[in-house]
Amino acid sequence: MDFYEVLEKRHSAREFLDKEIEPEKLQRIIDASRSAPSAGNLQAYRIYSVRSPDAKKALAAAALGQDFIAQAPAVLVFCADKEQSASKYGERGMELYALQDATIAAAYSQLAATVEGLSSVWVGAFEPLEVSYILKADAGVVPVAIIPLGYRGRSATATSRRPAEDVVKEV
Repeated sequence: MDFYEVLEKRHSAREFLDKEIEPEKLQRIIDASRSAPSAGNLQAYRIYSVRSPDAKKALAAAALGQDFIAQAPAVLVFCADKEQSASKYGERGMELYALQDATIAAAYSQLAATVEGLSSVWVGAFEPLEVSYILKADAGVVPVAIIPLGYRGRSATATSRRPAEDVVKEV
């Protein structure tokens, strides 16, 4: 699939079919995430792959009742590893670079999911401490994005985008 076609086809999905994701597809998505650039190549993030129904239900509750999370066959949770980034970059690494690393990896997962014929949605509304508890994440590993993955339950329509002149400013 052409890169621009991937961008055109990627739409948020909040309804998924009850169909498992093939393990090789999920692995390719994770591998694509791991190929994302990162500050100093530290890869200061962690990816939690959640497939347990109980864990997905707990994540949905921690995400303020977004029940579609529990319905997705797989959920990837991207977390910033603040301490890893701070080991090289100090406070800026802890507060910014680790967050950027996790965010870029999560974005790559969504693009890879599209190539694999899957859908996803970026979930940023959640209680971070609850999500950390569910994941049994180490201290300093902070959830940034929850990405449910699966086969789309209904067709998507493209959403509008702001005009380029509203977004891009020449300096």
